[in-house]
Amino acid sequence: MSLEQQVKDVSRKARDAGRLMARADSEKKNRALEILADLLEQNSAKIFEANIKDIQEAETRGLDKARVERLKLDSGAVKSMAGACREVAAMHDPVGEIESMHKRPSGITVGRMRIPLGVVAIIYESRPNVTIDAAILCLKAGNAIILRGGSEAANSNEALAGLISTALAQSGLPESGVCCLPSTDREAVRIMLKQDDCIDVVIPRGGEGLIRAVVQDATMPVLKHYKGVCHIYVHNDADLDRAVDIIQNAKVQRPGVCNALECLLVHSDVAGNFLPRLSYRLAGDQVEYRACERSLPLLGDAARPASPEDFGCEFLSLTMAVRVVDSQDQAQEHIDKYGSGHSEAILTRDYSSSMRFMREVDASAVFVNASTRFNDGGQFGLGAEIGISTSKLHAYGPMGVRELTSTKFVVLGEGQIRC
Repeated sequence: MSLEQQVKDVSRKARDAGRLMARADSEKKNRALEILADLLEQNSAKIFEANIKDIQEAETRGLDKARVERLKLDSGAVKSMAGACREVAAMHDPVGEIESMHKRPSGITVGRMRIPLGVVAIIYESRPNVTIDAAILCLKAGNAIILRGGSEAANSNEALAGLISTALAQSGLPESGVCCLPSTDREAVRIMLKQDDCIDVVIPRGGEGLIRAVVQDATMPVLKHYKGVCHIYVHNDADLDRAVDIIQNAKVQRPGVCNALECLLVHSDVAGNFLPRLSYRLAGDQVEYRACERSLPLLGDAARPASPEDFGCEFLSLTMAVRVVDSQDQAQEHIDKYGSGHSEAILTRDYSSSMRFMREVDASAVFVNASTRFNDGGQFGLGAEIGISTSKLHAYGPMGVRELTSTKFVVLGEGQIRC
């Protein structure tokens, strides 16, 4: 069978399964999630064995440090995946919910019913935990899903997908409710992106190049974010001790993820005091700076002059751009120019400044006195996330169960006809 025929067959199976998934009751879906949580814990040794193979192959191939770090699964990751299964199982099922009912002058009653999207295809690199997160969210929302992980995580994804299939079968749901693309060849993705008769939406997760390629080739809607260029602005009345802690967390905890801090903006009134303190704290973390002319002499030996390309750059490492600004206006203008619509934060004790920042700054999540690292489905109470959308249609921000549904109009009448 040709690759094209294989991809078409998988797409059709997902479409058929999607109809059954949409009709599945909450009890059956939750049972599948509980079974999967148990299977993950019971098979952790097999998961680690497969993951070690992927890591060894990735290092042999010379993958960069950030991608290898995203690839790793440990006991904490397995515990987190199992916990996500149980948390999503315990969540309210939005499918079939009727909202916004209102009566019209004609006598009809009009409302909206929440329904699954249908078939979701997800294309992702490195992170094998996405296999679980994506599958459980789509399952809860009554969608079928087609998974296409990167070749660097092939062994890990295969092990996890096998457990998902087992959980579906044991709960009486169609195994094709979660399908894997039959090849890691890029041609398989190109073919899949033309199956708009079977696939309702595609979600790419990975580097900017991957996402732009998917947007260019897809004939169905794409939910996306190109990159995470996240800023923190230190206002002139910020609590500077607290600011150091927040910035260290946002930059250092996991520098290779999309909600990590990439550019720091500091008000000129506090820069002379604050930046040397910050540099001293982050010296042990080996943070390097790409600094504007005004910040360069304040950051010590770890700083070098910023180039124009450093502002708006997603470093995904322990490198951070720094700029001194003279006002909140200037900080917000910088964010407007260089931000990616992902996560932006202000550190301030002034209520009006914080409210203005929240109203005016365009991002999927805006923070006041908190780390950008909180822009995450689990942290926001969504159980898990299938991705963070920086598109404003159909979702903006982390996408959980509710964001994986849509609505249709439902109309209740008593014999009314239109005049």
